[in-house]
Amino acid sequence: MASVSPAIFLYTGAEIGERNDAISQFRSSVEKKLGECDFHLLYAGDTSVSQVVSLLQNGSLFASARFVVLRNAELIKKKEDIDLLGQWVKLSASQPEQDAFLFLVSDETSVDKKLDALVPKDNKRIFWEMFEDRKAQWVTGFFRKNGYSIEPETAEVILDMVENNTESLRSECSRFFLIFDKSHLITPEDAESILVHNREENAFSLFGAMVESSGRTALQLERCLSILQKIRQSKDNNSVSLLALLASCFRKLKTWHSLMEENPHPSAFDFKKSGFSTQKMQSQYRSAAKNWSSRHADLILNAISETDMSIRQTGSGTEDFLLQSLIYTIVVRKGAPLAQYSCPDF
Repeated sequence: MASVSPAIFLYTGAEIGERNDAISQFRSSVEKKLGECDFHLLYAGDTSVSQVVSLLQNGSLFASARFVVLRNAELIKKKEDIDLLGQWVKLSASQPEQDAFLFLVSDETSVDKKLDALVPKDNKRIFWEMFEDRKAQWVTGFFRKNGYSIEPETAEVILDMVENNTESLRSECSRFFLIFDKSHLITPEDAESILVHNREENAFSLFGAMVESSGRTALQLERCLSILQKIRQSKDNNSVSLLALLASCFRKLKTWHSLMEENPHPSAFDFKKSGFSTQKMQSQYRSAAKNWSSRHADLILNAISETDMSIRQTGSGTEDFLLQSLIYTIVVRKGAPLAQYSCPDF
């Protein structure tokens, strides 16, 4: 493998599975050439840029190379942080052979322009979400490669219930292999049963609970707080990632409002172009639009941003309280700051 100078990469986009595969392949090629790597998976919200640079510059006694993956790179915006990374990039470019590699990763499709400018064009990749007509084919092919058969409608049920990136799909579809024999034809009923009873809570299921109206605000709030607690107790309990995904749901809600303002009766192509391909997603955002106006979505996005900032400033000690307060603000207050208190109609 020819050395790349400088050894900084920017991988963005919502197709998490293909992105992770590409990083793993690059890491394997590095280890094949240099030997064992000192690997670090970090989050921009939890780790300072100075710590990242320190890991890249200081070698380990037991590894011949350093390999750092820094997620949520869209959060890196401070001038001093970008300047510090810029200094490391210059140092990296001056090395005769690279032994430290930094992958900046984001689920968004872009990062701060000055951060983007640090990365050579050839070291950037955007991993776009699969086209809608490829998703069912991917699911069917995944089962077939593992020796299983599914009914055509089963793929659609899975796609309606699982986040549509290959990382999530691969994880959820693998559940079926532990339960069914290869001689069993997997039906839509099987898929619904397995995925509903084994689903782990995440930002998307939390958003779904916020959208579902039981008619009783108190019961809805209790349901949402219960889901938040399960998320916080799970292995994937990073609050920065949770807030980023929740914000993406409300940005999508704003897209829905804009779509409906332009055309109250969108065609199937209009829905697909705007990212609302499935009937389930259309139904969810139709309900969400009844709960929150575009103005409410702006207030909620601002509340999410302020919560993110407060967690960074105060640390983990107040994290759960701030997240719970945010859920209350979204469900009960529709984004209005808590200072503007009025008794909710429970």
